[in-house]
Amino acid sequence: MKIIERDKTHIICIQEPYTFQSKEVGILKKYKTLTSGEGRCRAAVVATNTQIDTMLIQQLSDADTIVMEIIKGILKIILVSMYFDRETPIEHDLVKIEAVTRHAKGKVVLIANDSNARSTLWYDTLINTRRRIFEEFITRNQLYIINEECSNTTLRNHMETSNID
Repeated sequence: MKIIERDKTHIICIQEPYTFQSKEVGILKKYKTLTSGEGRCRAAVVATNTQIDTMLIQQLSDADTIVMEIIKGILKIILVSMYFDRETPIEHDLVKIEAVTRHAKGKVVLIANDSNARSTLWYDTLINTRRRIFEEFITRNQLYIINEECSNTTLRNHMETSNID
């Protein structure tokens, strides 16, 4: 949380948040934390700026997918935080992305996810079989990957930092 306050981060997408007894831990109570579903949630969004309106889109959200609308002035964005279980066929999660883009109807959609698909497209040094299906989906749906190879990382935890997710 120190990094969030130091960098003045307003919105954080989290996959596999730390939990204890099915509750997220380590997130300050003063922040708005959005989760969905029963039991252990593997996706969350944390809003640290109270000037930003956030609304959970419940019908598209579950324990592994948080879909929300963010409104700041005239700007409206659909933000998605997703976790793709490596034991579940990736096509299951790609159907969820399609449902989000249909719902968005031309609004800007930003998806942050842990796909458990390893590809050099998002600066991973390894590849796996899931990546081909995901890469083809990204191309077919004209999605853009905005990961950059830089010091401002997309993955930060106590063991590592990287841009692979």
